[in-house]
Amino acid sequence: AVVSTQSTGVTENFIASLSPDCTYEKVDVTFTIGEEEFTCTGSKVIDPGFTAVLHWQKMEDSLPPVQFVKGARYRTREPRLTQKATSPPGYLTESELITLMEKHGIGTDASIPVHINNICVRNFVTIASGRRLIPNTLGILLVHGYQRIDPDLVKPSMRSEIEKQFDLIASGRANFDLVLAHAVSTFQAKYKYFVENTDYMDQLFELSFTKLSETGKSLSKCGRCTRYMKLISQKPMRLHCKNCEATYKLPQGGSIKLYQGNTCPLDQFELVVYNAGGKSFILCPYCYNFPEIEDMAKNSGCNKCPHPTCPNAAPQLSVTTCQTCDEGDLVLDPNSGPTWRMSCNELKCTCVVKIFAGAVRVVVSPDTDCEMCGSSILTVEFNPEKTPFNDSVSKITGCIICHPELSPLVELSRQQFKRRRRGRGRGGKGRGRGGRKPRNKEEALDQYFV
Repeated sequence: AVVSTQSTGVTENFIASLSPDCTYEKVDVTFTIGEEEFTCTGSKVIDPGFTAVLHWQKMEDSLPPVQFVKGARYRTREPRLTQKATSPPGYLTESELITLMEKHGIGTDASIPVHINNICVRNFVTIASGRRLIPNTLGILLVHGYQRIDPDLVKPSMRSEIEKQFDLIASGRANFDLVLAHAVSTFQAKYKYFVENTDYMDQLFELSFTKLSETGKSLSKCGRCTRYMKLISQKPMRLHCKNCEATYKLPQGGSIKLYQGNTCPLDQFELVVYNAGGKSFILCPYCYNFPEIEDMAKNSGCNKCPHPTCPNAAPQLSVTTCQTCDEGDLVLDPNSGPTWRMSCNELKCTCVVKIFAGAVRVVVSPDTDCEMCGSSILTVEFNPEKTPFNDSVSKITGCIICHPELSPLVELSRQQFKRRRRGRGRGGKGRGRGGRKPRNKEEALDQYFV
């Protein structure tokens, strides 16, 4: 099994919270040479306690080089004056950061490792040898920008005060609603002030980073201004409209290309195709970020859109229930011919089914279902010279699961398919809303938009 660093940190902190205290003996030696007084300090670990688990807080023995006896006199071997120059403090280690967070009351034993993991994932710092946290350019600029606009945003006191309020609520000494109202009003005011002064942040970023409007390549048209948006391929991948000054995030870990110049019927944004490891789906950049249909979840492609008439939406392309996750539907990829395939419209599901290799046309009949299993009826057409059907038939209409000549052309056997769930409608929580199917497109539109 693979255990994440974040999970390990939470486990270590939990075990440490049940462990005894770390006990050590501190040694302070004061002695005089002539009229000058000097001190020497050291420590000896008696019981490591919780530091045996939180190894980054482990203490080492640092006793004085001589076993001094109180009141004794010692001979000075050699007086020596060493001249040195001061050096900047080193980078904080992970253990030092945890100590400072605990000192200022930021986070809990469970959440502190999560906070440290977040600043690493967001590329604010890099962990070097010795678990040292080295700030990246992005992290440095953010801190300097916050300091110029509102220094409170980077001081530990603000977060510490919030944590103290949480403790008061937990102990019953503060009212939750009053604390919430106060925190919301405070941060609303700070957010408004920050937005009004973002020019300071932009000026800092322009010195070290290229402007977003000057990066990427033109890909698809914006539905608002009809100008071309630029694809920013660097992580996180996104589309940016320079004219509208709007940025639209995209699914990560794959490639993006334009889809035949087709547009979304809801917002007129040009559609794009996302492809990752053989699984691809069409999406509208605007609907992916701001769904305009109630039943469509955020970060969904057209294969989960319940629009009743769009040719790229789930009701027109959904075939049957996914046999891998049992949560999504297998949706025909209209862009996959002639190596046709269906893929699950649940983003986390990796199910991809290859169908009808070499077919010249595959069409889903959205208004006709199989009477035996409930799957959508498909029309499959091959080149007459290369048809795999009996009697040289080039076109067959039938169920992908039940038809004796269509099911062998699917990589999964009939037994591996599950009967389609009734009452759910194609496209997940889309058409039908658990009731009967609409009788016509007008009734379907009424169900979704009225």
